[in-house]
Amino acid sequence: MNLAYRLAAGEAGKLPRLPGSLHLNRRLSQWLRFLPDGTIEVRSGKVEIGQGITTALAQIAAEELDVPIARIRMLPASTAASPNEGVTSGSLSTQESGSALRHACAEARALYLAAAATRLGVPVASLSVVAGDIVAAGGARTSYAELADDVLLARDATASVPPKQAAQHVLVGTPLPRLDLPHKVYGVPRFVHDLDLPGMLHARVLRPPSPAALLLSLDDTRARAMPGVVAVLRDGSFAGVLAESEEAALNALAALREGASWRESETLPDVSTLGDWLKAQAVESVVIAERGESGAAGAAHTQRARYTRPYLAHASIAPSCAVAQWTDGRLHVWSHSQGIYNLRTDLALALALPPEHIVVEHVEGAGCYGHNGADDVAFDAALLARAAAGRPVRLQWTRADELAWAPLGPAMTVEIEADLDAAGNILAWRHEIWSNGHSSRPGRAKTPALLAAGHLEQAFEPPLAINPPAAAGGGADRNAIPGYDFPAWRIVSHRLLAMPLRTSALRSLGAFANVFAIESFLDELAAARGEDPLAARLRLASEPRARAVLAAAAARANWAGWRRREGRGHGIGFARYKGSGAWCAVVAEIEAGREIRVERLVIAVDVGLAINPDGVANQIEGGAIQAASWTLKEQVRFDRTRITSDSWEHYPILRFSEVPAVEVEILPRPQETSVGAGEAAQGPTAAAIANAVFDALGVRVRDLPITPERIIAAAN
Repeated sequence: MNLAYRLAAGEAGKLPRLPGSLHLNRRLSQWLRFLPDGTIEVRSGKVEIGQGITTALAQIAAEELDVPIARIRMLPASTAASPNEGVTSGSLSTQESGSALRHACAEARALYLAAAATRLGVPVASLSVVAGDIVAAGGARTSYAELADDVLLARDATASVPPKQAAQHVLVGTPLPRLDLPHKVYGVPRFVHDLDLPGMLHARVLRPPSPAALLLSLDDTRARAMPGVVAVLRDGSFAGVLAESEEAALNALAALREGASWRESETLPDVSTLGDWLKAQAVESVVIAERGESGAAGAAHTQRARYTRPYLAHASIAPSCAVAQWTDGRLHVWSHSQGIYNLRTDLALALALPPEHIVVEHVEGAGCYGHNGADDVAFDAALLARAAAGRPVRLQWTRADELAWAPLGPAMTVEIEADLDAAGNILAWRHEIWSNGHSSRPGRAKTPALLAAGHLEQAFEPPLAINPPAAAGGGADRNAIPGYDFPAWRIVSHRLLAMPLRTSALRSLGAFANVFAIESFLDELAAARGEDPLAARLRLASEPRARAVLAAAAARANWAGWRRREGRGHGIGFARYKGSGAWCAVVAEIEAGREIRVERLVIAVDVGLAINPDGVANQIEGGAIQAASWTLKEQVRFDRTRITSDSWEHYPILRFSEVPAVEVEILPRPQETSVGAGEAAQGPTAAAIANAVFDALGVRVRDLPITPERIIAAAN
């Protein structure tokens, strides 16, 4: 949470609590504006990263205002005008921004009805809104367009006007087409990579060969003399080129690389013993949760297991990109950052500028669902643009930059113990986690969390990754508290105080590893007592909505009718994301040949009121496919000096030909509060696949990814 956001929170704390992000962004005019042509401009501080939030928020606004969705114009987030909603993360956009927008639009509608009543000389109760027209019972009419007045919404929200009830919804709950997809399907320029501003220069950065490398000398003579080169810059171990074209920038970068001399150091752990290395480091330990006596004195047996996941890359399909321009000492940045205000905070720190002298404007980029290189490339562009004499500068990272230098999802070791009675019933549960922190996003530390800030001559100390608080869903400990009725448990998180590889938020944070571990271990306990895995979960889960998704996924997958065949298996996984978000159960069906192939994923999810069911299904499908890729293929590789998985060849991801059939069933809960869907499927999918591998082969793989080599090692 950045400084401005904290200050806003402090001020808002003295006022009545308003729903979602409306509490910290109370001015109605921050959220929407009515125009004389009938269009309604809507602003949100949440950004489109491929999750379809633009469409869902437009549906909410159109629903509450009683206008066709075509009248809603969703404006890109900008620090110059948009509400400050922190970071688009944690599957919270619908909960935070959607809730705020729902109440803001309901109140705006009431204000416009009051203005119409005054103009028409009729009671407010006699008015209705039909496609933006305001009609009186007697036939007199006006419209939002005729009444459009910026002054009308220049006031703080009160949340005194209740939004529509679910039974009144016409657009919300309807699977409308995504507003952003036509441009993407037909190749219409809309990404930050497509920006082409007048007089724009192109830039590239000379990245160090390894995290601890220092630039000793740089011979830039040949690079400066190359055609099209405008400038070559060096500041400590940061160096880059400005050129008239992308080709000229690339050529100059190659020449610059040849003229660079570096000193490197062996600072990285041994990747082959990574799980042990995590446990051997200095840590900050926190007891996350305790219930009852975590050690059962009368236990007949204690079962233990250790699970690991490697460092993971965001591996965005397109590398990060940004455009920056300096004008009269002020900076304008176009970025696909997930937190434009947070990025502005760190740019101000690193560049010694007042935040109000910086505008960060969101432009869509490659989806990443976490802290990838978007913020870093924005700072790179800003540094190099200082030598551009006011011209805009476009800077795009290389594939190697993206895979080797963007923040990584932390490696994790999870150990679980269960005390059991003679019948195999769980008496006590203990869960410990060793991991780096899961967030080093900009705007949350005293020093900037931007890559190049640590490479400058006057370098900033990189902040150590932290874990978000439990109230925000946690970090390494996310979903470490089991969603079952165990009589006692103790959950402990050990945050590493060494960070040889830069880590930060990756989709679902610690939930992916924790749910994989919990649901794998639960299967192991069920197998030990000869119990069906689904039956074990239904026995241990009393929460009705948890039981409902488990039953729905099993029924759709025909769990009870599964026909056992050699080399084929099925498995199940379940979690409620963050303990407060969506309920999700996954059944995986796999074939074990030369490699594990996931053939089918059947998923049941409960997100409360689904604003756009098609969008929910998209999010669940995408999360499950990404989780399958993590589970079977992905791991960051490195030697003692540098990351070596800096290409698709060395960092393989799931191919289109390997994508399983995915079926999503959304349980109807129109009367319930909407909760986020984007990250709910990650952990349950990993667990379901791992459990299906055991079902097929009788081999329990506890270290991700589940490769043929790991299966052989586990079998031996």
